[in-house]
Amino acid sequence: MVANLVAAEAQPELNPPNRVAQNIEALGQPSPVATPESNIYCLTIIGQIEGHMVLPPQNKTTKYEHIIPQLVAVEESDKVKGLLLILNTVGGDVEAGLAIAELVASLSKPTVSLVLGGGHSIGVPIAVSSDYTFIAESASMTVHPIRLNGLIIGVQQSFEYLEKMQDRVTKFVTEHAAITEETFKSLMLNTGQMAKDIGTTVIGEDAVRYGLVDEVGGLGQAMAKLHQLVKEREMEQGTALGVMQ
Repeated sequence: MVANLVAAEAQPELNPPNRVAQNIEALGQPSPVATPESNIYCLTIIGQIEGHMVLPPQNKTTKYEHIIPQLVAVEESDKVKGLLLILNTVGGDVEAGLAIAELVASLSKPTVSLVLGGGHSIGVPIAVSSDYTFIAESASMTVHPIRLNGLIIGVQQSFEYLEKMQDRVTKFVTEHAAITEETFKSLMLNTGQMAKDIGTTVIGEDAVRYGLVDEVGGLGQAMAKLHQLVKEREMEQGTALGVMQ
């Protein structure tokens, strides 16, 4: 009986791939621990960024309650030296998106983001939150004003609150990208491009020209840049240790 109990308790430890599979099924990716072959962790922002309201099951979503603990684990892990952030998102909840963007921007480890397909709406602040941002040649980013869904009280305070939310997004983007506030607002309030909305969609090289992202490139360029940043950080830490000694 004792032997059987010991065997039963040891069973989970003998099958670590089962835990990895469960994590992939729940979060869409493995736990934030780098493999022996790499010290880079890849985090994906896909579909619609889900906030405080659960979206319908047929929607492809990124849940902020999944992303936030992984970013904390990346910061705490000694094995992870850098973060690769890949985006293909239509946007979503403003506060959830800003929460993710603030965490990425506050990581002490090097970060590189890559926009594939699209990095629209609140995906723009997340994309520019990294140390260096790439966009694929065919990828696009849509800049538009914040929208509110549901019941809205038609008073001055509602409009002031909406304006404050917009200012939060604008301030974050202009502080973490090379784009100026005037240029960002002109893209956001453009009325001549979208048939049923206001805003601007920039593609590939245009995003670089406006200062939203740093460079047009793909996975190879993004990984090379991230390894470069990791190496530079390790050299800086080594120099600092040498001075302290």
